[in-house]
Amino acid sequence: MSNFASLKQRINVMCDIFHGIKTLAVVASCLIMTILCSSCFGDEPDGCEADIETVTLHVNNPGDFFFQATDSMQTVFSTDSVITFAVRGDADVTALSPVLTLSAGATVSPASGSTHDFSNGPVTYTVTSQDGKWHRNYRVNIVPTMVTVTDTLRYDFEHYELETATQRYYMWHNLLPDGTLGNDWATANAGYRISMSTAAPMDYPTTPLAQGYDGAAVCLMTRDTGPFGHMANKRLAAGNMFLGTFDIRIAMSDHLHATRFGIPFTDRPDHFTGYYTYEPGPTVQDFNGNPIAGRTDSASVYAVFYRNHDADGNEVVLYGDNVLSSDLLVAVANLGYVKPTTTWTAWDVKFEYRQEVDEQLLANRGYSLSIVFSSSASGGDFIGAIGSRLCVDKVRLICTHEE
Repeated sequence: MSNFASLKQRINVMCDIFHGIKTLAVVASCLIMTILCSSCFGDEPDGCEADIETVTLHVNNPGDFFFQATDSMQTVFSTDSVITFAVRGDADVTALSPVLTLSAGATVSPASGSTHDFSNGPVTYTVTSQDGKWHRNYRVNIVPTMVTVTDTLRYDFEHYELETATQRYYMWHNLLPDGTLGNDWATANAGYRISMSTAAPMDYPTTPLAQGYDGAAVCLMTRDTGPFGHMANKRLAAGNMFLGTFDIRIAMSDHLHATRFGIPFTDRPDHFTGYYTYEPGPTVQDFNGNPIAGRTDSASVYAVFYRNHDADGNEVVLYGDNVLSSDLLVAVANLGYVKPTTTWTAWDVKFEYRQEVDEQLLANRGYSLSIVFSSSASGGDFIGAIGSRLCVDKVRLICTHEE
């Protein structure tokens, strides 16, 4: 039992580290399933959560306020600290009363349902845990949004910072047309922290590169997940980055659905370009960590454009298991084979359309777009080579307009 006691001590330490993120239950569940000895682990202490779980906006005329009916409610992920509602350009945001659901026993100030003028910018909510020991700040922003009119979206990866709550890993911001910073880029760095909680920020799978093709770039490297990852038979983590969100709550139990690809998009993507370097790691390993003879690792560089509601009006997001196969895909631009190179190399990939675009649906944010990068194309199946390194910079998405 000495090994199990040591693991129990480590879990108790992790609870203090992850008090604002609901990952302890995930880690404990994974370990329980792995070593089949649930009696050796303690339960998560009650009262240490200080999270907003959902935010809902109730308005009198939702059709005139939201682009889609499902836009009125947002699920808040554990890594989120900014919650943004994009509403119609002429929506009145001067007197709105967001309703918040909180983690058990938590309290919030200002109160859920209180009325605020969001035309002055975001409102900050402070959530305090049931035991009073922890708190988190969230900013709720309600932004009147016009349809995209620019022909080219630019992603230069110049705006990055350490994640606010933990300061353990990096996150990236995109530059919005009005000069402010958005939160459209996501990575699985938060998931890596579950298995490698002592890793330094620059030892995570996705990190900044100070000297890229032009200014800063982003570096994605396939990493070993350490003893915890090996016990869960998730032995490597590919460096990844994508437009969308990452759901840390299910990262260990359902990793393919933790990656939620896509952001609402109101233009027709035509092609996307950028610069990359790629160096495959020395040895590709399978799911069990065994070398695969004669195989060289490969990277992923692609973009997808898809309908974000099904025929019944239900909201849809694409995941790791269907991002390239869903029937709702409208267009795909896939670089395919990423040739290894240590010098910055340009790519230019045309979107191949599979369906016609509905102009009214497009104007109502009924389509989503994601750009996806990964240092190991089969990393979602935990197959790849430790040390594979993909760097990308100066990404451009060029759009066309219906006349």
